[in-house]
Amino acid sequence: MNVIIANQKKELLSSLNIDVIKTIEGQYDVDELVGMFKNFYYQRMILDITALKNFNDIKTLQKLSISLDMEKLILLLSDDEESTSPDYLSKLISMGIYNFTRNIDGIMYLYNNPNSYRDVAQYHQLDNQKDEQIVYQGVEPNYCRIIGVKNVTDQSGATTFCYMMVKQLKKNYKVVGVEVDANNFNYFNDKSLSSVNSRDLGYFIEKHNDMDVIIVDVNKSPIAMGLVQEMIYLVEPSVIKLNKLMHIKRDAFKELTGRKVILNQSLLSSKDVLELQYEAKAKFFFNMPPLNERDSNIIIMDTFLAKLGFLKQQNTEEEKRKKIFGLF
Repeated sequence: MNVIIANQKKELLSSLNIDVIKTIEGQYDVDELVGMFKNFYYQRMILDITALKNFNDIKTLQKLSISLDMEKLILLLSDDEESTSPDYLSKLISMGIYNFTRNIDGIMYLYNNPNSYRDVAQYHQLDNQKDEQIVYQGVEPNYCRIIGVKNVTDQSGATTFCYMMVKQLKKNYKVVGVEVDANNFNYFNDKSLSSVNSRDLGYFIEKHNDMDVIIVDVNKSPIAMGLVQEMIYLVEPSVIKLNKLMHIKRDAFKELTGRKVILNQSLLSSKDVLELQYEAKAKFFFNMPPLNERDSNIIIMDTFLAKLGFLKQQNTEEEKRKKIFGLF
């Protein structure tokens, strides 16, 4: 069942041939919509962008993207030039909003064939100069976030995932990565990565408490699990690994309810993810495709970090240097 939030285009949306569980009309603050739907189960949300107050302020959509599942969202854009400009669309993509359109046919197409990043990459404006930097601003300045990463399915890539998080964040953040009870970080030849045993992790965190972020590959350490503030759980959604997980622990996804579960090294489409969520009776925080760890700038990792609350901004000089790779 689906949700429709309408305002200026309510007549157009009333003609949609889909099952609807809830329809609301009017203009709402982001906080109002999040309050209504954060714990409300639905298959798709079709959102008339004019139903959002201050929708031309990209921070409004940014707040929405952090709070609700953007893989379920189909955004019906307004007809004004600002909210359909290449710059605006590029910012939507940076926040993980891939399903946007201006007409009824587009809604129905996206309803049956949700976009992945690959489908909208041509609209994403990138500066291909080597000194490109993406500036993050933490939710709480001068506050060290300690984020743990753990494999749920066997060998789901936690070590490399931590490395790529550190690699992308350290362009502008003070960040270090640490693995517990293992020595695989040594092979990355990166001075911002360390390896410690469980009993020394507390000392490591205390020593680096002036950092903005500490990324911890917790492995199987219960001590590490107790010291981190936030946890990310990695699931590789291949058939063999999912079936093996279900054989070992049938209630694995039930135990992860409400937690940040990432489909890592995933080749699933948005439609596949929705089907897997239905089958597993679970909600996944992000669908991360296989990444090239040699890339100097991992755009999809930026999108993931934004969803974690690392708000992305680009400075004025970067805006001037941007090249438009595609138009909507």
